[in-house]
Amino acid sequence: MKIFLIGYGQGGGKIADLFLEYDRKSRHNCIVRAVAINSAKSDLLGLNNIPMEDRILIGESIVKGHGVGADNEMGARIAAEDIYSIQSAIDRRGTHEVDAFLIIAGLGGGTGSGGAPVIARRLKKVYAEPVYGLGILPAKDEGGLYSLNAARSLMTFVKEVDNLFIFDNEPWKKEGSTLEDAYGFMNNEIVRRFGILFGAGESEEIGQVVVDAAEIINTLRGGGISTVGYAVEEVGKANKSGGGLLKRLKKKEKSSLEALDTTTKITSLTRRAVMGRLTLPCDIASAERGLLVIAGPTEALSRKGIEKAKLWVEEMIRGTEVRGGDYPVARSNYIAAVTVFSGVTDVPRIRELQEMATEAQKNIQEFDETKEEKHESLWHDDIKPLF
Repeated sequence: MKIFLIGYGQGGGKIADLFLEYDRKSRHNCIVRAVAINSAKSDLLGLNNIPMEDRILIGESIVKGHGVGADNEMGARIAAEDIYSIQSAIDRRGTHEVDAFLIIAGLGGGTGSGGAPVIARRLKKVYAEPVYGLGILPAKDEGGLYSLNAARSLMTFVKEVDNLFIFDNEPWKKEGSTLEDAYGFMNNEIVRRFGILFGAGESEEIGQVVVDAAEIINTLRGGGISTVGYAVEEVGKANKSGGGLLKRLKKKEKSSLEALDTTTKITSLTRRAVMGRLTLPCDIASAERGLLVIAGPTEALSRKGIEKAKLWVEEMIRGTEVRGGDYPVARSNYIAAVTVFSGVTDVPRIRELQEMATEAQKNIQEFDETKEEKHESLWHDDIKPLF
C-alpha cells in the first residue's frame, strides 16, 4: 500500500522520521513521500531522515518557531490559518501514486493534537483517497493537561479521518527506563507493526494469498477506531538454510509433518498477536472487521495456516469480515503476524477519556463562553459518545 506520510507535531514527526528509516532499511517501499509539520523549528531540525525540504514550519507569524507548548487550542488555530499553505506543500510533492494518507500525531501536546484533525478535515475535502490517523495517547503519569488534550483531540480526530489507529503509551511503559528510552522503545514497536501492514502487497515476490491496498481499505472502511496486534519469532534452521535449486528441492520433499508444523506455527503466532499487547487494549470481540498479515520467508508461509488462522480470528470478533494473506519477505530470518481489529467499541481507556473530555468541555463553557464560541469552527461543538 502506497502511503503519503504526515508527521504532525513533535511526537508525530519523530515517529514519521523513524518510519521512513525503517521503510528504507526493510525495503517495504510503502512510503511514497514523508513530510513533517511542526510549529517548533528545533523539533524539525532534530529529525534525521526526512529531507529538509519536506520539513514544514507553520505558525511563524504567531509563535515565531518556538512551538505552542501544550496549548492545543493554539495548535488548532495555527493549522486553520496555515491550512492552504500546508495543502499546497502536499500538492507540490505529488499525490498521484498514493493509495492513502496517514497522519501521525501525539495527542497529548499542542501542535499535533490541535492541528492533526484540522489537516485531516482538509485532506478529506480535497482528495478521493482515504485519510487515516495514527494517534498516540499519553501515559497517565505524563500529566493531567496531556490527558485532557488527548481527550479533546481524540473526540475530534476520530470524526475527521476515515479510520483512526490508536497507540496507547500507558500499557507500554517500561519501569526503570528513561523517558527517552521509553519513547524509543514504543516508537520502534509502532513502526514495526505499521511497516508490515502497509508494506503488504508491495513485495517483489508474489504471495500465496495476496494482501493489497484494497484489502486494507475495505478492512478500515466504516470509520471508528482500530487496534493492531503483533508477534514475531525466528524461523527454524531448516527454513533459513539452502537456496536456489537446493531450496526448491527441499520444498518439494517437505513431509506432511513439516507442513503441519508450518500451519501450527502460523496459527500459534496469530494467537500471540491477538492475545498479546495490542496498540490499544480492548475487547476484540467488539470489532466489526479484522485483517491478518503473515510476513516472512516464502518457505515459512502456508496458505492452509493462514486460512486456519483467519477462521480462528473470525470466531473471536462480532463482525463477519476477516481478510488476510501473506507477505513474502526475501532473506528474512523471522516470521511475523500482524492483526488489525477495526471498529472496536469496548475500550475502557476511550470511555475514560470521553468522560474527561465531556467534563472539561462543561468547565470551559462555564469559564469562558466567549472563547468557546470563537473557536467552535476548529472543534466539534458537542462531545458525543463514540460507541
